[in-house]
Amino acid sequence: MGDGYGTGPRLGGTPVGRDRRRQGWKAPTALGYAARPMTELPAATALRTVRFGHSPDADDAYMFFGFHTGRATIAGCRVEHVLEDIQSLNRRALERGDLEITAVSAHAYAYLADRYAVLACGASMGIGYGPVVVAREPRTLESLRGSRVAIPGPLTTAALLLLIECPGCVPVEVMFDRIPAAVTSGEVAAGVIIHESQLTYRAEGLSKVLDFGELWQQRDGLPVPLGLDVVRRDLGAGLMRAASTGFRASIQDALDHEEEAIRYALRFGRGLDVPQGKRFVHMYVNELTLEMGETGRRALETLYARAVRAGLIPGAPALDVV
Repeated sequence: MGDGYGTGPRLGGTPVGRDRRRQGWKAPTALGYAARPMTELPAATALRTVRFGHSPDADDAYMFFGFHTGRATIAGCRVEHVLEDIQSLNRRALERGDLEITAVSAHAYAYLADRYAVLACGASMGIGYGPVVVAREPRTLESLRGSRVAIPGPLTTAALLLLIECPGCVPVEVMFDRIPAAVTSGEVAAGVIIHESQLTYRAEGLSKVLDFGELWQQRDGLPVPLGLDVVRRDLGAGLMRAASTGFRASIQDALDHEEEAIRYALRFGRGLDVPQGKRFVHMYVNELTLEMGETGRRALETLYARAVRAGLIPGAPALDVV
């Protein structure tokens, strides 16, 4: 899931991606996500369609491997996958709330708790690593006060973390994969990088200012919470639990079939080789992804408490975990 932009069509359906905002990369379009057409099913066994919004990134693809193979299902449902960048999914959840299940940034969830509950599985939490602030030369975070710093979207957790730790900076929204170039060119003084750039920024000649995951581990002994999967409350308790159970089974299927799942996920890897792909996927698919537990809940509570104190969100959301 990560916490920034991704683009592409809805797998197995009509294109719904944001390719107008990102040129030169297209997600694979025939990966077998879609269940059998409803017309093939007898009327008595027709399944309810639930739409699951997520970004076409390697870590998300890995988590949905069980749905892809058909070894994981949401009981009584046909899963329709809708692929959009995470900032668009954030806005869609806020403005429309039409997707039954969706990935969102932990930041955005502060405004969504009345409509959605948090799934216990699927969370992206960095254990000692996370979004990285980079610059052209070594410098301190404090030195960025008053400077333009690129962020991958105002509702992303990367942006929230930056504003908590460096409140005097000037955030500038830049497409996530353009942030390294924006820093290199001097368009901005620094940038918060996510996704594959976390593995490649040194090769691009950039210097680390701060890794938020390292900060949280050293200061708080906690993972840094970044993304969540959420389920709409009006589905009712039974279907909400079924969604959580099915998604957890899909993630477990990937873990149980590691090599096959990694090869599948790397179709979305944006140039990563196999070792880099494995490293990237397991940065954000870890033990807390299967079950966030008390550690994940404490990390979220810590994030929201700091954001409230900084005046960045109106209040801490209710954390009803399904």
